[in-house]
Amino acid sequence: MNPEYLYYSCAILAVILSGLAKGGFAGVGALAMPIMALGVDPVRGAAIMLPILILQDVVSVWAFRHSWDRHVLTVMLPGMAMGVAIGYFFAAQVPEIAVLGVLGLISAVFGLQRLWVERGGQIVLPASSPNWVGVLFGVASGFTSQIAHAGSPPFQMWVLPKRLPRDVLVGTTAIAFAVMNWMKVPAYAALGQFTRANLVATAMLVPVAVVATFAGVALVRRVDAARFYTLIYVLMVLLGIKLMAGALLG
Repeated sequence: MNPEYLYYSCAILAVILSGLAKGGFAGVGALAMPIMALGVDPVRGAAIMLPILILQDVVSVWAFRHSWDRHVLTVMLPGMAMGVAIGYFFAAQVPEIAVLGVLGLISAVFGLQRLWVERGGQIVLPASSPNWVGVLFGVASGFTSQIAHAGSPPFQMWVLPKRLPRDVLVGTTAIAFAVMNWMKVPAYAALGQFTRANLVATAMLVPVAVVATFAGVALVRRVDAARFYTLIYVLMVLLGIKLMAGALLG
């Protein structure tokens, strides 16, 4: 396939998945970066996606601005900042192919973890685990988010055992990731990724993201969620393996 056509095909599909995730299909957005990486180098792809994610955050933060947990944010945000910094130094120091391999690993592990959870498996942490554990999970969340916009699993592993009320959980998650996405802006700027070409690519994809978000809201109650998510996570594992194989084989 023509490289330009491949890029646009992958980018549009990635943004559609990101929009569906913001519209109600939580977790689906983690498939966006592995697909984007099929058409463009992963650091550039993540930079193109970042402004779209920030725009999408506005709606969720506004909707839940009165429902959030101060303690969770106080503990996890410093760790997230450290994780973003580590992810930046990793991307700045290693070859593109290594970033591709790490993206593949994150995607495969995320997909396998979600398939395991869908079948009743879970990692149970005590609801009152020490704050330093939360900081460590914040670091993991920041790193995976910087590399692949996939910081949800580490965040959820520490937060879900606390059994926060639904709206508080959603609001806390929305605010945490909105803040972290802004943390990533200086990192991607330092990597030289906010070029005119990348920003134009972002602008072209924004309408797709908006339509996909509203489509997610409309479709979330009409789709067989169990089969849909199983398919998404299987694809995530397969794409992760493909990216890792490509990195290993050069």
